[in-house]
Amino acid sequence: FTQRVLRRGYYARVITQRVITRGFYAEGYYAEVITQRVITQRVITQRVITQGFYAEGYYAEGFYAEGYYAEGVITQRVITQRVITQRVITQRVITQRFILGPMGNPLFSVHDNLSPVVSVEQNFDSLLIPPDHPSRKKGDNYYINRTTMLRAHTSAHQRELVSAGLDAFLLAGDVYRRDEIDCSHYPVFHQMEGVRLFSNHELFSAVEGGELLSLFEPNGRRTPQKQEEHSLEAVKLLEFNLKSTLTSLIQQLFSPEVELRWVDCFFPFTHPSFELEVLFRGQWMEVLGCGVMEQRILRSAGAEHKLGWAFGLGLERLAMVLFDIPDIRLFWSRDERFLEQFRGGDLHRPISFKPLSKFPSLHNDISFWLPESGSFSQNDFFDLVRSVGGDLVEQVTRVDQFTHPKTGRSSECYRIVYRHMERTLTQQEVKQTHERIESAAESQLGVRGRY
Repeated sequence: FTQRVLRRGYYARVITQRVITRGFYAEGYYAEVITQRVITQRVITQRVITQGFYAEGYYAEGFYAEGYYAEGVITQRVITQRVITQRVITQRVITQRFILGPMGNPLFSVHDNLSPVVSVEQNFDSLLIPPDHPSRKKGDNYYINRTTMLRAHTSAHQRELVSAGLDAFLLAGDVYRRDEIDCSHYPVFHQMEGVRLFSNHELFSAVEGGELLSLFEPNGRRTPQKQEEHSLEAVKLLEFNLKSTLTSLIQQLFSPEVELRWVDCFFPFTHPSFELEVLFRGQWMEVLGCGVMEQRILRSAGAEHKLGWAFGLGLERLAMVLFDIPDIRLFWSRDERFLEQFRGGDLHRPISFKPLSKFPSLHNDISFWLPESGSFSQNDFFDLVRSVGGDLVEQVTRVDQFTHPKTGRSSECYRIVYRHMERTLTQQEVKQTHERIESAAESQLGVRGRY
């Protein structure tokens, strides 16, 4: 990863298009096709939302014409945006009610081309995440070196955008986390971040007697309802604005009748903080997190005279729910049976994913002694399996643990489930991949095989 991409100076587009899609975007495609036609997430969010507000000509005739699909220009990377943005980003309600202000002028600026390579300070310190916080663990993140990493969330850009003078923006982008392997987790996925800041006049202008109210109170104290610097009136009005805005968003995505609830929670970068849950198919499902931004973040960004709220949501997760997509790997598929279901220019056409033929799975177990140094990390193993096995790996589950009664050495056994999304795998193919995983585990993780 670092040798092929980062040392050669490539950034956001190359990381997601050259590496994640495993080489489909060869030099010729990237330089001549993708760059010239700009068939990327940038087109969807900047040209479709910002310029044309998803005019039919942009969406149906230009960038998603049948010819582009046939020539192979729109591939793994773009189908992700096509599926996700059809309802999650480019829905008419978001462009007209959420992004546009009451006078029809753009309220939120849209950003999606910021490099996913950020500093550790941006990803954690700028958001007040403590040095000993579990989210910083090496096993959960893609660190490039001591000071640089792939962003684990789009919030890493909050301070820099506020510092640039923006007080209302949406930020969409790819984020990277090392995690377990199953149908709902992938090492790269997409988030959308929203931030809205208010001055004293903006927040209180519509309130009777608002000229007498203030965002801040001197000598205040921190309570479960507010931060020490904020006035209770300001926080309650800000909270109402935040919740009503996001309620409208979720009602449009699901239905006006959707049952939802707000749950108090904790984030290091907001207070008070909330999660929004919806009742979907009989179960409560968390769809986003949000809250009143910590004033220390705004102060460090030069916006100390304003208050703000922020929210973040996962795009693939919403798309999987809205379209009944059972496996996150499908977002990276070029199978025509999948792509065909999301073609067409009508953004409001109801879509329910029709399952592809279920090809049979094969599974092999791998058992090994852990290194005595204690350096083994389960997420390191998951990442290695994903690197070697790619999208052939559907799931990895630890099925057994054992400690030798005499030596005290520990061993673990994992079951790796293999399934191709587009054809039937042979046992010989799986065996070759499995042997490469065994060899890589011994050489890279210091384990000793028991096979």
